Amino acid sequence: MRIAVDAASFLPPTGIDEAWVTRIVPIRKAAARILALAALFAFAVAPARAAERAVPQSRAEVTLSFAPVVKKAAPAVVNVYASRTDQMPRNPLFDDPIFRHFFGDSPELRPGGPTAQSLGSGVLVDPSGLVVTNYHVINGMTDVKVALSDRREFEADIVLRDQRTDLAVLRLKGGGGPFPYMEFDDSDALEVGDIVLAIGDPFGVGETVTQGIVSALARTEEGISNYGFFIQTDAAINPGNSGGALVDMEGRLVGINSAIVSQTGSSVGIGFAIPSNMVKIIVATAKSGGKEVKRPWLGAGLQSVTKEIAESLGLDRPAGVLVTEVTPNSPAAEAGLQHGDLITGIDQQPVVDVEAFSYRFATKPLGSTASLTVRRDGKPLILTVKLVTAPELPRDPIKIQGDSPFAGATVINISPAVAEEYSLPSAKQGVVISDIDEDSRAAVLSLQKGDVVLAVNDTKILTTRDLERVTSVQHDFWKISISRGDQIITTVVGG
Repeated sequence: MRIAVDAASFLPPTGIDEAWVTRIVPIRKAAARILALAALFAFAVAPARAAERAVPQSRAEVTLSFAPVVKKAAPAVVNVYASRTDQMPRNPLFDDPIFRHFFGDSPELRPGGPTAQSLGSGVLVDPSGLVVTNYHVINGMTDVKVALSDRREFEADIVLRDQRTDLAVLRLKGGGGPFPYMEFDDSDALEVGDIVLAIGDPFGVGETVTQGIVSALARTEEGISNYGFFIQTDAAINPGNSGGALVDMEGRLVGINSAIVSQTGSSVGIGFAIPSNMVKIIVATAKSGGKEVKRPWLGAGLQSVTKEIAESLGLDRPAGVLVTEVTPNSPAAEAGLQHGDLITGIDQQPVVDVEAFSYRFATKPLGSTASLTVRRDGKPLILTVKLVTAPELPRDPIKIQGDSPFAGATVINISPAVAEEYSLPSAKQGVVISDIDEDSRAAVLSLQKGDVVLAVNDTKILTTRDLERVTSVQHDFWKISISRGDQIITTVVGG
């Protein structure tokens, strides 16, 4: 019970006689008694109200407090501390007995390199101690510790890394379970305007809860991961929140907070979360013991519909994806997909661009089928495509040596599986760079992982052995052609 009292109402008006004061005094006393009774009533019912708190059963109940939702979800949100110590060559002085006699062999004097550290958040998604976080939180790290909300700390193994989705899965070591965990909800059921909570460890200050709404759905082309299909929220997300939970009003996980748009590094109300339906695929792979995520393969090149393409096709707006090529003997070919077809939906869900299609297709279960809504020559079609993985061929990895522009780069043969992994056009020929040593000539020349080597000195490169053979001979100048994204880059560098 609350009583609002305006102090100005107790001030006597100017020019009033003494009788006014006599009349107001009893009112003051009555008001004081009412306030005292209200305070006693509030004190008496406060414990009862606290005991009655539970997860809200309706939207109306949410207006009272978010505390019940937080109590249900927060114990499953953890802090993730990752680190890596770079080893440096041991100084011969440490092997000298005279040096050790004077200076000893204390840990402070032992050789060691700089330590890289990373701080983020994570979510327990299984009572056995399985934790989901962002790939970029543990990327390049070797030692990971996880701190629970009850202050327990555990070392953790990195079970699965998936750079394409910016997700990773950890497993707590040392027992101590069963652990509190958060259940998944269907991220496709979210609507713009739904209330959500972001839980994580911003700036390392400790577990923090922020509240907002779903600002937008299916945000694409953000450049955060290969599957650019995100939930946008205005719940405050800051550095350290990465890997934390985006929670709905049932206390269930609808997303993993991943990135923000900001010129200052702090929240400006534009945050992005990876949908839970994508997270489920990664967790299922980790639970099954898989070391890499297997996804459905379409076997077709796709292009988003631009305004100009929409006008040429007679569409009222740019939406859907255009088929630019079809790989022979692929699921797309078997389904009857053709060059020039316009795909507008998957299993009754609309797709507006390539990123949306990639997300929808990648979250379909392997071994089943999907229905593609297609427009061909202005007429609608429904095609059924099988959901199978891309075939793998021998990658034959080779690290290029010598003084060529590719020295320090590791290359692998292109197969449908490699094309899928590196998001290459299906019909691409050549070899792809899978790794580059730091400070190598390939790194100095700004070659990148994912670059496809097409030709060297006008010799076509079809296999890794071709590149090894061509680069084993010294040349004064090197003419190289590579494919990067949608560009063909040809340049000449000195020998």
